[in-house]
Amino acid sequence: MKTFARCAGSVLALSLTVPAALPFGPSGVAQAQDSSAAQSVPQGGQDAADKIRMLRSIKMPPGFHIALYALVPSARSLAIDPVSGDVFVGTRKDFVWRIHKPGPGQAEVTSFEPQVGFKDPNGVCFAPDGTMFVVELNRVLKFDPETDGDNTPAEHDIVAQDHLIPTKFAIYNHGARVCTVGPDNRLYMALGEPINVMPKEDYDIFYKAGMGAINVINQDGSDRQVYAHGLRNSVGVAFSPVDHTLWFTDNQVDGMGDDQPPGELNHATKAGENFGYPWYGGGHTRTVLWKDTTPPEGVVFPVVETIAHAADLGLTFYTGGPFPSRYRDGLFSVQHGSWNRTVPVGARVLFTHVEPDGSAHMTVFASGWLKPDHSYQGRPVDVKEMKDGSLLVSDDFGGAVYRITYTGK
Repeated sequence: MKTFARCAGSVLALSLTVPAALPFGPSGVAQAQDSSAAQSVPQGGQDAADKIRMLRSIKMPPGFHIALYALVPSARSLAIDPVSGDVFVGTRKDFVWRIHKPGPGQAEVTSFEPQVGFKDPNGVCFAPDGTMFVVELNRVLKFDPETDGDNTPAEHDIVAQDHLIPTKFAIYNHGARVCTVGPDNRLYMALGEPINVMPKEDYDIFYKAGMGAINVINQDGSDRQVYAHGLRNSVGVAFSPVDHTLWFTDNQVDGMGDDQPPGELNHATKAGENFGYPWYGGGHTRTVLWKDTTPPEGVVFPVVETIAHAADLGLTFYTGGPFPSRYRDGLFSVQHGSWNRTVPVGARVLFTHVEPDGSAHMTVFASGWLKPDHSYQGRPVDVKEMKDGSLLVSDDFGGAVYRITYTGK
């Protein structure tokens, strides 16, 4: 495994010692108030009715059903508390939302620890003991597991504000972090690069800062290392339940035309692998800026090349029982949809069957958020399996989280 520095075996010293936002009205419209106070999101009403009506157009295999789980403004990354079963939702705003279900058909959506002052808290994830992590644009926070009667978990900055990446690169573009706790009980987090294609003179700076890479760190913030590099902007990471290896999506270079380069589903089988960027902009497609530079040896190419500019984001392995057996240990992922393609594509949920030899076959599982006229009525961001084997899908465009179940009817 490469240490968090340019050369293997060389450690970069890091100082890891330890704003306002907008609450939302019934339809998710921002209202100018103090965000340091707890906020709640009203459920029901016309907004919910519109979402329920929209979901009738979502197409899935026979026997599957999709329903509104909760209205959640700007809903992005999903994490499920292994102790309480509550769902936590990251955003690219200043809120982390908590969904509590007191009973069937009910949802209570409230802001989680608003006094912390989150900034772009897209990445949310849990350790098996209920410890929660939030990876922001330029900070990593840890919240101790809640105890009975204690709804204010202790918070620790395990990577202090402005110490995750150099401050000058902490911009909104490609700043959506994602995280997961691995089989080794360490925290893995993807850090995208803030530009389309890095200039050659910036390569050493970005590499040394752990950008364009998946970093791994102990739960107390110590021993930060680069686990996989040569990424442009990964916004989805998950470990296989079969062999405990890491899979992740990556978003390709823009400005090369509608149909190239492809998006990526990648598989890291060991620490230290290079996945090709910036020599390759996606798949085997060379970038213009780096086409005359010889790529390093041993570049790992994607297991699946996806349609260009569909924005492959969140993913999760399915281990539950209710879905048919063909989905067991397979990979669900989402495509957010195009922002810079003449004819948009994506806005759907995909399923990838992984063979014992590591090869994979991807198919469309749920679609319909992209309408026939090429306009969006939703844009999926993340997907996670619940304890009961159902599947949650977040939608930042619609401001909602949906639940997919299987009845066989």
